[in-house]
Amino acid sequence: MNFKLAHFALLGFAWLSGMVVAVPATASVNIFACEPEWQSLAEALGGDKVKADSATTAFQDPHHIEARPSLIVKARRADLLFCTGAELETGWLPILLERSTNARIQKGKPGYFMAAAQVELIEKPAQVDRSQGDVHADGNPHVHWDPYRLLTIAKAFSGRLQALDSPNSPYYRQRLSTFSSEWQDAISDWEARTASLQGKQAIVYHKNWSYLLNWLGVEIIGDLEPKPGIPPTSAHLTDLLGSARSADPFAILITNYQDEKGANWLSGKAGVPVVSLPFTVGGSEQANSLFALYDQVLARLLQVP
Repeated sequence: MNFKLAHFALLGFAWLSGMVVAVPATASVNIFACEPEWQSLAEALGGDKVKADSATTAFQDPHHIEARPSLIVKARRADLLFCTGAELETGWLPILLERSTNARIQKGKPGYFMAAAQVELIEKPAQVDRSQGDVHADGNPHVHWDPYRLLTIAKAFSGRLQALDSPNSPYYRQRLSTFSSEWQDAISDWEARTASLQGKQAIVYHKNWSYLLNWLGVEIIGDLEPKPGIPPTSAHLTDLLGSARSADPFAILITNYQDEKGANWLSGKAGVPVVSLPFTVGGSEQANSLFALYDQVLARLLQVP
């Protein structure tokens, strides 16, 4: 018996026996998220009124994915697009939007929502040309690693949900209130726990951790990439070794989808530990929500000798 026949058989039995059967409600808003952090936030704010899917996983570089047919189908069905923006998805999202033929989620429509557009970005270059590497003209897009900016984004996204699905506005407002209160409490706890990190120095791979380290008061003294998007070279790593020996970085930070080879070489020469961190929700077994993601990353930083 297939699912539909079984479903109707159950309803028929329930009617004959006088039972009351609760049929699951259908989500009101279908959300296509570009990255797992936005899927997680959408689910936290939308609850059972939304269905959210992410185009990428925590083990993919969101700069570089393909507009696969399966993603086109999901985009075609979406009521609301929730992406980072600031050119993070510029290599694949425009193609996906065009091929989806979904008027609801095109730029300028109510179903088009970019997280980076809701906040002020850091590291905005004075000018951009190809010689600088993979530079984002609008600034650093990795905004989910500033808890204050993330809260601003949450409020704006909840407002968009309420506009698109006004009958459920009270429900969305209540979920935003709960999320905001719990998130602000978490910020206070995180800041108290990480006070010892202020004033430390670190080497990074790419600009992934700029917002996080700015918030924590950790100075970035070097980047494994000679230019954004360019893999580490021998000459550049040698220069970084000199910087590491003259300064006192407590860690070399990489994400779990980046190549560790250059980081491990530098670590072996400079005696600075490599710390591989989940960059987004789902990047580890424990990081199954935004709260858990922050908890785990901060705990790992505090465990560095």
